[in-house]
Amino acid sequence: MFQQALRMTLRDWRTGELRFLLIALIVAVAALSSVGFFVDRMRAGMTRDAHQLLGADLLIAADQPLPPQWLQQAGAQGLLQAQTQVFPSMAQAGEGDTARSVLSSIKAVSAGYPLRGQVRLQGADGADRPAEGIPRPGTVWVDPQILSQLDVKVDQTIRLGDLPLQIAAVISVEPDRGSAFVNFAPRVMLSESDLAATHLIQVGSRVTYRLLIAGPAEAVQRYQKQIESQIDTGKLRGVRLESLENGRPEMRATLDRAEQFLSLVGLLSAMLAALAVAMAARRFMLRHLDACAMLRCFGMTQSQVTTLYLTEFILIGLAASVIGMLVGFAAHFALLQWLGSFMPTALPPPGWAPALQGVATGLLLLVGFALPPILQLRNVPHNRVIRREQGAPQALTVATYGLGTLVFSGLLLWQAGDLKLGLLTIAGFLGGFGLFALVAWLCLRALRSLRGLVDRQSWRFAIDGLQRRPAAAVMQVVALGLGLMALLLLTVIRGDLVGAWQQATPPDAPNRFIINIQPDQRQGVQQVLRQGGVQDVALYPMIRGRLVQINGRAVNPDDYKEDRAKRLVDREFNLSTMADIPPGNGIVAGRWYDDSRPEASVERGLAQTLGIKLGDRLQFDIAGQLVEAPVTSLRKLEWGSLRVNFFVILNPTLMRDTPQSWITAVHLTPQQEMLANTLARDFPNLTVVDIGSVLRQIQEVVGQVIAAVEFLFLFTLCSGVLVLYAALAGSQDERVREAGLLRALGATRQELSRAQRIEVLLVGSLAGLLAASGAAGIGWALAHYVFNFDWSFSPLVWVAGMGLGAACSALGGWAGLRHVLRRPPLQTLREA
Repeated sequence: MFQQALRMTLRDWRTGELRFLLIALIVAVAALSSVGFFVDRMRAGMTRDAHQLLGADLLIAADQPLPPQWLQQAGAQGLLQAQTQVFPSMAQAGEGDTARSVLSSIKAVSAGYPLRGQVRLQGADGADRPAEGIPRPGTVWVDPQILSQLDVKVDQTIRLGDLPLQIAAVISVEPDRGSAFVNFAPRVMLSESDLAATHLIQVGSRVTYRLLIAGPAEAVQRYQKQIESQIDTGKLRGVRLESLENGRPEMRATLDRAEQFLSLVGLLSAMLAALAVAMAARRFMLRHLDACAMLRCFGMTQSQVTTLYLTEFILIGLAASVIGMLVGFAAHFALLQWLGSFMPTALPPPGWAPALQGVATGLLLLVGFALPPILQLRNVPHNRVIRREQGAPQALTVATYGLGTLVFSGLLLWQAGDLKLGLLTIAGFLGGFGLFALVAWLCLRALRSLRGLVDRQSWRFAIDGLQRRPAAAVMQVVALGLGLMALLLLTVIRGDLVGAWQQATPPDAPNRFIINIQPDQRQGVQQVLRQGGVQDVALYPMIRGRLVQINGRAVNPDDYKEDRAKRLVDREFNLSTMADIPPGNGIVAGRWYDDSRPEASVERGLAQTLGIKLGDRLQFDIAGQLVEAPVTSLRKLEWGSLRVNFFVILNPTLMRDTPQSWITAVHLTPQQEMLANTLARDFPNLTVVDIGSVLRQIQEVVGQVIAAVEFLFLFTLCSGVLVLYAALAGSQDERVREAGLLRALGATRQELSRAQRIEVLLVGSLAGLLAASGAAGIGWALAHYVFNFDWSFSPLVWVAGMGLGAACSALGGWAGLRHVLRRPPLQTLREA
């Protein structure tokens, strides 16, 4: 039986019956395998380099100096320890008017750092080597960006605050830095012994303090439990523990979200390809009804016929799954090109798990979507050889169509990794399919009324062809439209959104934030800015405080479900105080305070996130001083104005004795950009944040992510074209008979060829129109409800959509219909 199945497989392959099925499965498996290989290598890298990513066996991070007894306890237990302090500040080079400065991420390290892994350096000779210890006193190690942005070289001097330091080496690998995906501030690493002389850490400085611990596993676990107990007993906030089991949770969470999103994109491609598989299998079944009847006449039982064709499909499924897995393996290098910088270390080779999962996915899709038509072959009667009749599918065969839906739903839930997300995605897929199908069907109905308005015979033939096969036409429009909508949303609509956002931002909006201004520096900073031509310099006090109670009840991150709420209550707020409501703020509930008693004004979005209402009493811990005030107003902020904004503002009398630094936001023209260097030179502790540079880096990062997603959506578009081809190829025999009859009745080959081109172009243009409308609608919703700026519809979206749709449809139509008009009409009529 197997040899017979193998011979039939080779015969059907030579006749071209199985090639399309093979291609559809390859696309589905490749789309999912590319994501699988990418995520597998990223996870394997995180597991292999868990020690390096932490720089230790246990990492304790906090936004306040760590208790000294924790270090003493570690030393008493014989554990290795090292400390780091990380904060943003300005690095400077040059003197006088030629001075240059750049926002940097300063990292002060103690002896022994890192306890696990190695920092690798690139010396003046360009050679890459492991670092020996930490930077010597009086020297720094820097990222390559420091050299280019400050126009300095190794062995030259830069200044951090009040201290000049020599560049000793360039950092090539800093394994415990975490994600290198976004690098807003290049690293400057110095010895902890030099930090005090820089005078950079002032009131209001945002510093992350880290304690690195290493030693025997049991001792580290025992120490970790002690620290966790002390954190719970003291109800300490803003302290985070990372071990080998949960190391770099922000990287793991980001990778989990990336896997979910990319897998769902791949599943959209797989779903469309699965439709093409089902249509190809149905065409295979229809073309093998006579052969199956002959086999029954030669004595084969239903079970033997089923086994024969199932073996044939399993062979082709295995081949397609293996090839698709190999294509996915090659494609995952493209994802690594855009997203691989997420990992700071070299990635290990891929494992076998994604390969096996890819093959299993291909076979599951084959069973779920190709099995129903194949089961119909077992029910072909013997007398079809004579009477050419076929009964309706039996109940078991109909039930297997539900099997395909269940198989795909299971795959989707598996890839989503979350029941709620998976069910929402299933609902979204079905809703999108249903909406597109309804609109496509209505458009086809509208075409019927146009038939009488068209004089050309080719147009009438094309419209009649669509009306005779409405289900196939709707399927083609839906499949191609979904793929096109995704690409339009990521390309044209993304550009329109960025353009609309830029237009919504005032031309004189602030482009520099100046922070860490000390009280005695206020007048000096204002004077430098005014002498440089910057008017209306408004400085605002900034006070670091942690929300500890609401209405007398202690605030705990575990009390909230949303991740954003957990992060907000676990960190310190930037509070402020002022007599008058700042520009760009509007009261939406309550009233602005009169400074006669303690009062607080809260931003509306923060209040909604944390469940704060008017009248609630908020208590903040400000450098050990408890401050409490009732909420008397809620404010709406214009975040797009880029002004200085605060979540919580308290009345001045209440905040009179609290430690404060100051902040301002100004707009510097290209001619005034040297003012940033002047400020960094005259006030070394200041931090000047170039918003334009940050936004450019964000756009570059978003561009990398979108490029990777666009690459995956190419599989989706390819799947859409395959569905289009499958629908046309499935009706090929019917079209051949129609063409033969029409030619016998006087229609010319040129008219019918033109009608075919018009039909496929109508399908493609309609798909492009729906795709462009859907993408534009999503873009409007994002602009209106998410980003809160005006949106103008660009006709380029519809032009691009209809053009791409017509081109893709023409490609699929040429592949599916090129043989229809080659058969002579007489031969067609004789066979009929």
